[in-house]
Amino acid sequence: MSKLTTAPRDVFQTFMNFPLVEDLDTLKADVAIIGMPYGDPYTIDELINDQTNAPTAVRRASQRISQALDRYDFDIGGPVFDGKDIKVVDVGDVPGAAADHVGHYGRAEAAIRKIRAAGALPITIGGDHGIPIPIFRALDGEGPITLVQLDAHLDWRDNVNGVKEGYSSTIRRASEMAHIKDIFQVGVRGQGSARTEEVEAARAYGANIITTNEWQDIGTAALLKRIPDGGRYYLTIDADGLDPAVMPAVEG
Repeated sequence: MSKLTTAPRDVFQTFMNFPLVEDLDTLKADVAIIGMPYGDPYTIDELINDQTNAPTAVRRASQRISQALDRYDFDIGGPVFDGKDIKVVDVGDVPGAAADHVGHYGRAEAAIRKIRAAGALPITIGGDHGIPIPIFRALDGEGPITLVQLDAHLDWRDNVNGVKEGYSSTIRRASEMAHIKDIFQVGVRGQGSARTEEVEAARAYGANIITTNEWQDIGTAALLKRIPDGGRYYLTIDADGLDPAVMPAVEG
C-alpha cells in the first residue's frame, strides 16, 4: 500500500512545531494532527480550491500561537496540557490523486483507523466539510458516538449533482451509520443547500437543531446542558459556523 500521509507542504512547518511522524504503523502519541485537503467535489472547479490549501494555512498560522505550553492560558484557566505528559505529533496530509480524486477518502479512512489503533486522538484539518465522512466510517467500532456539529448549514442533502459524499451531505451520511447516535447541529443560520425536505428528514431522525438565534437567546451554558454527559463525542467545526466577521469567505 502507498503511504497514507505525506509531509506538510511546508516541510519544516508542522502544526505548532510538533514532531512530524510519517509512519503511522509505528505511531506513538496521544494526539495526532492530520490534514485532509480534499473533499469529494461537485464540480471540476472544486477539485482544487482555497479549502485544499487550508491545512497548510492553519499550520502556518499556528506558528503565532505561544509555543511555551507551560504558560498560563486565561481562555482555559491554566496551561494547555495542565502539567500532564501529553505527546502531540503531526502526521502530515492525506494525499490526493488527479486520476482518482475520491481515492483519498479511502486513504483518509485507513489513516484514521491506524491513528485510533495506536491509541491516539485524531485532530483533522480540512479541506471542505465532506472530509468527516471517511472519518465517521473509521470510527465504526467506537459507538455510540454523540455528534456535535458547529456549522451555518444543515448538511443533510442526499446528493448534489449525483455526488453523495460532498460537503452538503455530511450529516445525512452520518445519520445512516449505526454507531452515530445523538446529533446536535449548532449555529445553523441563513440559507444553505437545505430545502424543506432536508429539514424534515433531519427532524425525523431526531437531530437537535440549534439555530444561531436560539443559541444567542439561551446562551452557551444552557446549550451545553442539552448535550448528554459521558460517552464518546465527535466534534466537527465548519469554518462558516464562526462569526462572519472572523471568517468572512468560506465555501463548504
